[in-house]
Amino acid sequence: MENKEEIRIYVACLASYNSGILHGVWIDAIQGVGVIWRDVSQMLLKSPVEYAEEWAIHDYEGFEGICISEYEGFDTIAEYAEFIEEHGKLGAKLISYYGDLGDAREAISDHYAGEYDSLSDYAEQLTEETTQIPETLRYYIDYEKMGRDLEINDVLTIEAGSSVHVFWRA
Repeated sequence: MENKEEIRIYVACLASYNSGILHGVWIDAIQGVGVIWRDVSQMLLKSPVEYAEEWAIHDYEGFEGICISEYEGFDTIAEYAEFIEEHGKLGAKLISYYGDLGDAREAISDHYAGEYDSLSDYAEQLTEETTQIPETLRYYIDYEKMGRDLEINDVLTIEAGSSVHVFWRA
């Protein structure tokens, strides 16, 4: 999936901040933990306050609703960014739903049923693939109600734009 917004963090020098000076840098979160640490170290070396060594994340973009704390680990940041870059908003919504990147990865690799215009479209496809429907009964089937029943009991849905992504519950 395509992600149009850069995935990045703004890391500020706390020595500068506590002295009333704004000093920090926007860092591309996709470039990996080592490069993020290098960029933070360089920012701290250029601080207008001597002996600056503490930092905090004061802003972030492209994480599509995932909350990033001031002291989030750069390893977590880089893993989130990589997953979002690969899966777009859907990836971010999965991380937000599960609260755990491992569970989000498992959902997308093991439980993903596909992208549909609506849950009723999924119910219709599933029914027609698994059941022989007599032509005389075809017009009496309510796929919207079947979709709601699936969502209550069997599937997780994540809306992204005008479509719905369906996942079987583990």
